[in-house]
Amino acid sequence: MKTNKVILGVIGGLATGAILGVLFAPNSGKNTRKKIADKSKTLKDNTKKDLDKLMQKLEDKYQSVSETANNFLHEGKAKIENEMAKKN
Repeated sequence: MKTNKVILGVIGGLATGAILGVLFAPNSGKNTRKKIADKSKTLKDNTKKDLDKLMQKLEDKYQSVSETANNFLHEGKAKIENEMAKKN
């Protein structure tokens, strides 16, 4: 949960900084609105890319853990069956 808060904080800070930078720049209202729209789109696209990367990492980690658990179960089952065969 701590990482999520840091990510949200960074994203919020970037958005706030971009908007304040555009608002205090000496431009007309039309140019300012266009810059805000452009910055918002860029921020949205970058955030989507970052979230896609994070989701891929999570999926890869889940797959790895799932495979490890599956191997562990099969090895345990084989050991139990081997011990049962020795007793009979």
